[in-house]
Amino acid sequence: MPFYHKLGQIPHKRHVQFKKPSGKLYREEVMGLEGFSSIQSILYHHFLPPRIMKTEDLGPAAPDYVNFGPIRHRAFQTVNLDLGADAVASRVPLLGNRDVILGVARPTKSMDYFYRNSQAYEVWYVHEGSGTLKSVFGNLPFRKGDYIVIPFAVTWQMRLDGECRFFTIECPSQIVPPKRYRNEYGQLLEHAPYCERDIRVPETLETHTERGEFDVRIKVRDRLTRHVLDYHPFDVVGWDGYLYPWIFNIEDFEPITGRIHQPPPVHQTFDAHNFVVCSFVPRLFDYHPEGIPAPYNHSNVQSDEVLYYAEGNFMSRKGIDRCDISLHPFGLAHGPQPGMTEASIGKKETAELAVMVDTFNPLQLTKQAAALEKPYMETWLEGDGE
Repeated sequence: MPFYHKLGQIPHKRHVQFKKPSGKLYREEVMGLEGFSSIQSILYHHFLPPRIMKTEDLGPAAPDYVNFGPIRHRAFQTVNLDLGADAVASRVPLLGNRDVILGVARPTKSMDYFYRNSQAYEVWYVHEGSGTLKSVFGNLPFRKGDYIVIPFAVTWQMRLDGECRFFTIECPSQIVPPKRYRNEYGQLLEHAPYCERDIRVPETLETHTERGEFDVRIKVRDRLTRHVLDYHPFDVVGWDGYLYPWIFNIEDFEPITGRIHQPPPVHQTFDAHNFVVCSFVPRLFDYHPEGIPAPYNHSNVQSDEVLYYAEGNFMSRKGIDRCDISLHPFGLAHGPQPGMTEASIGKKETAELAVMVDTFNPLQLTKQAAALEKPYMETWLEGDGE
């Protein structure tokens, strides 16, 4: 959620001398998107940002896709995903295309190195656990239900309070609130399901001046590179601007409800290039006297729909459990399984919690996702078919 923020010490003007108590200059860095025409921040370092002792290629970092096979609805069971090491190392890509990569992670350890994704924004939805995202912009404590949004090229490290579970999104475009929620100045409007008060930004800046050997791993050009620095990468004494990590908690999303069933766009939380992110949260059902709370059948025309089921009983689904992921690809209709529409009539509310990603280009399947697939398509054959 880009709005102006600043932390630490900064000079009165941009691009002027800013000196340490020793009389030496702090090193200014402009970090901006889209060739100086989009959001940016200016950071002031103790050390020269290009200073690198050595580099090493760590190999490819692109997902390993497999043949999708016949178009069908699919579901993947991730609850028993193997526990991994740190957040980045434990991440498992499941679905993706040129616009977005979706995955899951179950880390158990804090990172002992630093990470920078220079080819994508990242969103880490915190399903379980807590910790702190530490970055050159400061510290951001996170908890269950948080969407942690990390822009391009931010150097960060995740410290965990214990075992965690994440649903992850990587995309080579910005993550922003939908335009219909904002006025011409970027401020969130009254009809938006959340506002700036709900956004958490870095509030404490740790400035490190230690020397030694520090491991920074960079994802770019679909490969991982290791840089060894002779200074701590969190050497920033101050910064200001619009580009920095931020957090929004799914519990702060205020659901939009109506007299009859509302379409999926009312759940939209974020916008990006060729996909959207939606939040399904506890809410009252429709209040028309003959309303049907369950969603109507609909054809996925030009949209693949992915749902990560976090909590509760999703009233339109059979055979779907906590931590499952469903994929409804475009090319065929989908909707409630037999009996679920009738069962929803008369219900007043739902306690379900889920994250949905709708993509406007087809998603591919990784070999890791294929290994996690569970029976799903046949659940629409139950009953008499009426």
